[in-house]
Amino acid sequence: MVDYKVTVWTDNASPSFTLHLVYISLHGTKGKSESTSLGHLSESFSKGNVITVSCPEDIGELEMIKLEKGRISWTQWLPGMVEVEKTQSKQVYRFPIYHWISNGNINLFREGKGLCEGIPECMKEDSICSLPHDDSSTIASIISTGMEHLDVKDSFFGYQYLNGINPMVIKRIRSLPDNFPVTDKVIQNPAVSLNSEMEKGNIFLCDYKILDGVETNTINDKKQYLAAPLVLLHQTEEEMMMPIAIQLKQKPGEDNPIFLPSDSELDWLLAKLYVRSADFNLHELNYHLLRTHLLAEVFAVALKRNLPRVHPVYKILIRHTHDTLQINVLARQSLISENGVFTNVFSGGKGMDTILQRSLSNITYKSLCIPDDIKERGLEDVKNFHYRDDGLELWDIIFVKDTLSYYYKEDSDVKKDKELQKWIQEIFEHGFLSETETGEQILSVTSAGFLQGHAAINSGQNDYYGLMLNGPSTMQKPPPTKKGEATEASIMEALPDTQTTSRIMGVVRLLSKAPSDGEYFIEKGPCSEIQKFQEKLKALSKKIEDRNKDLPLPYKYLDPKSVECSVDI
Repeated sequence: MVDYKVTVWTDNASPSFTLHLVYISLHGTKGKSESTSLGHLSESFSKGNVITVSCPEDIGELEMIKLEKGRISWTQWLPGMVEVEKTQSKQVYRFPIYHWISNGNINLFREGKGLCEGIPECMKEDSICSLPHDDSSTIASIISTGMEHLDVKDSFFGYQYLNGINPMVIKRIRSLPDNFPVTDKVIQNPAVSLNSEMEKGNIFLCDYKILDGVETNTINDKKQYLAAPLVLLHQTEEEMMMPIAIQLKQKPGEDNPIFLPSDSELDWLLAKLYVRSADFNLHELNYHLLRTHLLAEVFAVALKRNLPRVHPVYKILIRHTHDTLQINVLARQSLISENGVFTNVFSGGKGMDTILQRSLSNITYKSLCIPDDIKERGLEDVKNFHYRDDGLELWDIIFVKDTLSYYYKEDSDVKKDKELQKWIQEIFEHGFLSETETGEQILSVTSAGFLQGHAAINSGQNDYYGLMLNGPSTMQKPPPTKKGEATEASIMEALPDTQTTSRIMGVVRLLSKAPSDGEYFIEKGPCSEIQKFQEKLKALSKKIEDRNKDLPLPYKYLDPKSVECSVDI
């Protein structure tokens, strides 16, 4: 008689008890075991449950296990890891499951060792009920935090372009665009000229031209407005990023004044409010929805369609697609549908398709890779740029070359992997990429680009948009065409109404939840790399914590402890 000790861990998303019959059988190179019960009706089935499977003869090297659940059942079951130890030889086989087991279904799972041989399109799903159970879950309790230091001062306005919720727009310029005729004496210091500061690399531009001419919404029977501003910023000797000029429309003219800090306080405030509203719309629809959620969906669907569960690339990336499909279906139902919240509280909601199409046409592969993106925008040496500093370190840690080299020794090995090539090809066909990249580069965008991008532009939404003045979702008056006309009353009339504000505040409070994860690799090489990887993350987290102690406003969004494992909220 040959005995096998079977230990089953139930995943965190599954109840720690079962109300059904669950069976397992072991399949080896020389035979298979009889089906053995793991749990009985109404019996507690806790994490780490252990049973013994006995076989009359040695069934050889284990290749797979079969799990099935009886038809008399009240719930589905989500096993995590199944570990089988051959008692006589002490050899251990590990089977990563993380797959919902349904009534009456038979499920075969291979051992976890990988063998390496030889507008973005969305799923046609209108309900999360039609998703595979692996791609849906119960939405966890929502966590939100406030921010005590929020104000509308110029220093904070400029700070947000580096370390706020949308650090993706700012770029260094050496000359002004033709449609932004700012004079050389715009800087409020007689000894400093604009041209000399551009030569020194101290002038930066934020251009919202993607929003130009977008059809705007009608909310509560009232026409809404969306600016397409240009914003000029100056990095001062005190290393602060300060706004020095704002033009609210793309085409210069007498009806499109350039607002300056020297204008009346209310004129300058109103101009900044239109910019913050434009930034809100561009951030939510381009940098958040499109660049993280919709593109991540293309990668996730292609992964599930083309790579088997034991493929090393699947095991690297599956945790980074956890619940992405579910949250995107929910977003299409509740946020961006015809009656969705975003559609009806954004000034750009009616022009959403236009914004997405224009944004997609501006996306390049390099713009999704933080090292290339920072370099292309000329921001390598900008002071107090915590998004860049933390992001580059996290990118270097997440880079997957060391783990992949365990399976792929040469570039030719990647080309011979037909499953991997089909996955990459499907991303090209249904996503956005127009030039051939290596599998290693595609993996980096998936595991680092989407996760970092989503963490940086999602996690702080309640922090920055929790005060409506810092991110109005819409404006109820057209951008001003003259200076000297802004009053407190006209500003209040331009801001969104109470109902709209309440709805958008409710949404931004929901967009954060605790990360989740699973264990997929069992090979010694990758497991060793994972351990090194986790130690690097802990070191980076400690470094960020130490730095934040000395900052008046801590930057926490790319602390590894705060970066969610997948785009799942």
